[in-house]
Amino acid sequence: MPVIAALARASHPAPTIVVTALAALLAVGAGHGPGGTLLVGLAVLTGQLSIGWSNDLLDAARDRAVGRVDKPLATGALSTRVVALALGLTLAATVALSLALGARAALAHLLLVGGGWAYNLGLKSTVVSWLPYVVAFAALPVVPWLALDPPVLPPWWMPAVGGLLGAGAHVVNVLPDLADDAATGVRGLPHRLGARASGVLAVVVLLTGTAVAVLGPGGPVPVWAWAVLAGAGMLAVVSLGRPGRAPFYAAMAIALANVVVLLVRAA
Repeated sequence: MPVIAALARASHPAPTIVVTALAALLAVGAGHGPGGTLLVGLAVLTGQLSIGWSNDLLDAARDRAVGRVDKPLATGALSTRVVALALGLTLAATVALSLALGARAALAHLLLVGGGWAYNLGLKSTVVSWLPYVVAFAALPVVPWLALDPPVLPPWWMPAVGGLLGAGAHVVNVLPDLADDAATGVRGLPHRLGARASGVLAVVVLLTGTAVAVLGPGGPVPVWAWAVLAGAGMLAVVSLGRPGRAPFYAAMAIALANVVVLLVRAA
């Protein structure tokens, strides 16, 4: 049990659970029944586990250098061998489950997983650190739609919202670790911009995503959707005029609003 618990902590459980749940809800919105929704969810879950474990495996030395007590590999609570074994099994399951979704859906999902791996393998330390997130989140709504029989592409605005959500999520995810990353030589786009400018960028990008989610589907816009867009806009304006971490918290709130609007408008 201690090993299982440590593996769970090393998998980056919060984003793994959130992305898997989002994929399953998008599958329901695309028209999948229980079986199809479960298959999409399992494929995405295994892919996210592989991304999380590979991240901790590749960053173990950096995490030890900055004394990350929340990282089981860095503290010795988990061995490299165990993570490598879990990673290999999970990758095999990811490929098998992706292929079970159909060739086109498999390609989209493996592109999503490949984006996460590309980030872990080095793009996180470059000026295009945002690109893997954009690719992965844009591909996320595509997977359940291409897994339909026959496969179809989702409306254009869904991958667009996903890509903008991914760009904002990258910045929001990196901001708390800027100091630790700087100490170990990681210099992605947020590190180069600095905390203040990155917080502003996250708010602007995510607010754009809210606008696309509200207006993209076309036709009459529900009153609640206008209210969400207005609320996100007000939150953005207020936060951008404040110092400190206000933009960071505003970006997190707007990101949550984006997910809600995306799911409801996709239904």
